[in-house]
Amino acid sequence: MSNTIHSIDELIDLFNNTFLETRNTKLVCCEPEPIYRPADGECDYHRIVFAHGFFASALHEIAHWCVAGPQRRLLEDFGYWYEPDGRSEERQAEFEKVEVKPQALEWIFSRSANFQFHFSADNLEGDARPSDSFQNAILRQVRDYLNNGLPEDARIWSQALQKHFRPQRPLQAEEFKLEEL
Repeated sequence: MSNTIHSIDELIDLFNNTFLETRNTKLVCCEPEPIYRPADGECDYHRIVFAHGFFASALHEIAHWCVAGPQRRLLEDFGYWYEPDGRSEERQAEFEKVEVKPQALEWIFSRSANFQFHFSADNLEGDARPSDSFQNAILRQVRDYLNNGLPEDARIWSQALQKHFRPQRPLQAEEFKLEEL
């Protein structure tokens, strides 16, 4: 990618400066497992919690937040099901279907931040690697987003990342190639 330094603190500040006032949402580090927590009686703002201080985890959880939309953002973890490691082949196929859009946005965010993207099967115990069809579906979704526009918060976030990490270098469709990952 580049010699860009990817500071978690900078990423948190960038996200919070971009979305705290407009979406009442903060990016929060660090817990063993990522989770989204809507505002409640104990906390008056929404929290995107990412795992272990990993830059990639933060981008991935932000991608889920962008896909979720306003109604799902009122539910813990956006109301999604999650099945831990060790998923069967059938459950893994279901996982891949719902992960196309978030991973497409994560790839766009990664490129926007000059950060290396990696596909994730998120099934280490099941010894799964991202299937070729999954990777191709993500690439198709990236191209669709680039050609037809990103969801509003994803667009705002991608632009904030680009301004911070690669000013004067807008994203180009040619930057998204499977063979370079």
